[in-house]
Amino acid sequence: MNSKIVSWVLRIVAAFIMLQTLYFKFSGAPESIHIFTQVGIEPWGRIATGVAELIASVLLLIPATVAIGAVLAIGIMGGAIASHLFILGIVVENDGGQLFIYAMIVLIASALLLYLHRNQLKTYKTTLFSRT
Repeated sequence: MNSKIVSWVLRIVAAFIMLQTLYFKFSGAPESIHIFTQVGIEPWGRIATGVAELIASVLLLIPATVAIGAVLAIGIMGGAIASHLFILGIVVENDGGQLFIYAMIVLIASALLLYLHRNQLKTYKTTLFSRT
């Protein structure tokens, strides 16, 4: 399969999952409040996480910034997965592990995207650290 198609599928999947959770974070849905209270960062952690996921999603969908979006999404999902493993448990409020699975999907998709777009990191490095 064409790597461009794979990239777009991964980007859309990761962005869609992160974007669809924003309603719950920004509206203060009881499930979201419960999760962030258990982690000890409610309400500011919930809002900051939502903003970070929104930024990561937008960056993933812009071709020139896929690698940055992937790095950000990996960091966010790493935190979510760690929270599930060490604080919340895999199943949260009888969700059958759905949130944990979504976090894993976004993490894997973002890791694959970072690999596919690794040359962007070199470009950023050259641009940021070049002496002109």
